[in-house]
Amino acid sequence: MFVDFQKEVDKRRGDILADLFRILQINSERDDSKADKKHPFGPGPVQALEHFLKMAERDGYETKNVNNYAGHFEYGQGDEVLGIFAHLDVVPAGSGWKTSPYLPEIINGKLYARGASDDKGPTIACYYGLKIIKELGLPVSKKVRFVVGTDEESGWADMAYYFEHVDMPEPDFGFSPDAYFPIINGEKGNITEYLHFGNSNGGTFTLKSFKGGLRENMVPESATAVFSATIRLAELQESLAAFTEQHALTADLKEEAGGFVLTLHGKSAHGSTPEAGINGATYLARFLSQFDFAGDAKAYLDLAANVLLDDHAGEKLGVAYRDEKMGSVSMNPGVFSFDSQSEDNSIALNFRYPQGTDAQTIKASLEQLSGVREVTLSEHEQKPHYVPMDDPLVATLLAVYEKHTGDKGHEWVIGGGTFGRLLKRGVAFGAMFPHSTDTMHQANEFIEVDDLYKAAAIYAEAIYELIK
Repeated sequence: MFVDFQKEVDKRRGDILADLFRILQINSERDDSKADKKHPFGPGPVQALEHFLKMAERDGYETKNVNNYAGHFEYGQGDEVLGIFAHLDVVPAGSGWKTSPYLPEIINGKLYARGASDDKGPTIACYYGLKIIKELGLPVSKKVRFVVGTDEESGWADMAYYFEHVDMPEPDFGFSPDAYFPIINGEKGNITEYLHFGNSNGGTFTLKSFKGGLRENMVPESATAVFSATIRLAELQESLAAFTEQHALTADLKEEAGGFVLTLHGKSAHGSTPEAGINGATYLARFLSQFDFAGDAKAYLDLAANVLLDDHAGEKLGVAYRDEKMGSVSMNPGVFSFDSQSEDNSIALNFRYPQGTDAQTIKASLEQLSGVREVTLSEHEQKPHYVPMDDPLVATLLAVYEKHTGDKGHEWVIGGGTFGRLLKRGVAFGAMFPHSTDTMHQANEFIEVDDLYKAAAIYAEAIYELIK
């Protein structure tokens, strides 16, 4: 049976945008300060989950909400199950937006909003891909379980809870619409390791606090230090001006309460591609490290400035490693927290690592760093994941991609982690194209509207080929 899936998508353009706009307007950032039993990650993610499931019920699906951690609906009949795993939570919007991050707006063919490309836009595109199959009544021999989570951007506690409580077998194979075309059939391991420092000071400069970063998997857009010193404001301003000009950065400096408050602005990026951003915290440390700090404060600043700054492959840290198939280790210093009144200060380093190394090997190297009292690991770790090219799932998805784009498909291993790795035979598939601008986790996140429609057509045909 021939179906022009792109034509079917084009008939539904208005509906696609309307549903996408509604869910983009929900601020679904994780907010632990408002978390409770009914809102495990705060009210925003729950609101997005409930909205999505109501949308599915509107379209005739029977839905299941697993205690506000995650939810799903199913379509079709058969012994084999195709799992589609998407997420409705988003990273914090941060600053630097030209539009309001939760008031979606189309400008010059680009839809701007937090979640437009990661992952609400692709989720809705994939949802409509399946909806087209349902509305056309195409014959299928397998079942689809469409799962949406609410904690993908943090610790994946949503999926851990979901699989423990849903009381259903895992899908046999599947994909996540949360990355790039042509396909992501390999993902590096993912672990955050925390460097711990004391709080001692000394010298003519005293570091009272140093804060930077919103999430471990984001490059810190900016960082702020509060410190006291005998230096005059004008002298400090002159030194800062030379530094920001040299590195093409911007900064804000003010004098208050017998000290100084300095904020340095960089550029956010996804933590799996730290080279795409400018780490405001490490550059702030570089500026401050030239002055007379001492004790733990000096160790903290010196390590950030002289070791972590632009050490994207972990070479200065001594953890660099490369695998022929999966590539190199990458390192993002994501969250900085120093307070002179706290006995435990830290820097969170998010590592994406290939097969051939592991979290404990990295930890052993970090424990040798000067000034570091202790190294601890995050509870959540993802091991390296790979699905061979000759797997029918991979072959089918690539064939559909090639048909719709005319481009030759190829395998791709990334540092980012997607829900595709939840299944042994799981991959990530779209929705960003090779020509797309990657703005995930950045200010002014957007998706090209035409790319959204093209992705929906690819999803429709791909799902049908996998379940027909």
